[in-house]
Amino acid sequence: MNDSKTDPADRGAQPAPRLVIDLAAIQRNYAALQRLAPGAQTGAVVKANAYGLGAARVVPALADAGCRTFYVAHTTEGREAREALAGREADIFVFNGFWPSELDSLREARLFPVINDLHQFHQLRELAPDLPCAIHFDTGMNRLGLGPNATQSLIDNPDWIEGLDVRQLMSHLACSHEPDHPLNARQLQRFARARACFPEIPASFANSGGAMLDARYHFDILRPGLALYGGHPAPGQDNPFEPAVRIEAPVLQVRRIAAGDCAGYGAIFTATHDMQIATVATGYADGLVRACGDGGYGRIGGVKVPIIGRISMDLTTVDLSEVSTPVEPGDWVSFLGEDVEPMAQAAHTITYEFLVRLGQRFQRTYLPGLPAAE
Repeated sequence: MNDSKTDPADRGAQPAPRLVIDLAAIQRNYAALQRLAPGAQTGAVVKANAYGLGAARVVPALADAGCRTFYVAHTTEGREAREALAGREADIFVFNGFWPSELDSLREARLFPVINDLHQFHQLRELAPDLPCAIHFDTGMNRLGLGPNATQSLIDNPDWIEGLDVRQLMSHLACSHEPDHPLNARQLQRFARARACFPEIPASFANSGGAMLDARYHFDILRPGLALYGGHPAPGQDNPFEPAVRIEAPVLQVRRIAAGDCAGYGAIFTATHDMQIATVATGYADGLVRACGDGGYGRIGGVKVPIIGRISMDLTTVDLSEVSTPVEPGDWVSFLGEDVEPMAQAAHTITYEFLVRLGQRFQRTYLPGLPAAE
């Protein structure tokens, strides 16, 4: 737990915010996903720099936990993941497809493109039939993947796959965060039909929310992202995942303001009574989304301190009314952690966006992971 008081050794240190990433929590979330789907392997989506938490540290921690299948969006992210593995064997799939201009990079880093249309499929057959790949069926999201006509063409011509090294068939759930949404069942039916035509190829369907659906959705390989990093993929259900990241920012100044005084840009906050406030060294340049000033909060020693006024580029002001102990410059205020979901709701966004917007100027502090799995 974070304490509100600064360690004496920190006094005089640079008054800058830090991002604390708990690698062991990420590993425990990975284990929780394995328990949810004991009949499937668990992979890991580490695109967007492992959802903003740092792929160079997160990928090895997940490998230590036993993960052997990773997913990225771009080839450059795949190279970073391969380097982070430091010689350990793992499959790395690139969602954005097969592009002939990237063939050398794919081979060099041993990355597996995810085929999203028949044009890519036939290009791969012509230029690199030996390159391992996955085939993505669009079952209702209408984003990437083979649509209904292309899927039917592949089903009608199973010999097209002969000679290719297809490692996975996959699709992506659009509404897994709503367990009762009728599109889930329709997508499952469509994917199961396509997969039945190629039963020898492993199938991957469930994202983080899909892992919390019943076993019909799990198939052979889970493909979670958000759940690994402590987000809740199915609001309304118990959350089996623990927070893995928090912002800690030092108090720069404490002051008393009188009833009628304003705080922050635009004077949108006016005190209704005399109160004590603190200005904290973090803002929207660090990823503390400006919109979460309306209903967002931090914590000092576990006590909620509401954000008041507008969050500015480098600074955030909080209300100390509920804090019973003295607060001084250099004391730490924490954001996100167990509060990441309500903070995202306050900002009228989703946890995914909150995480990937976390800024690069944070001093990143990694809490150690668990020993490597045998």
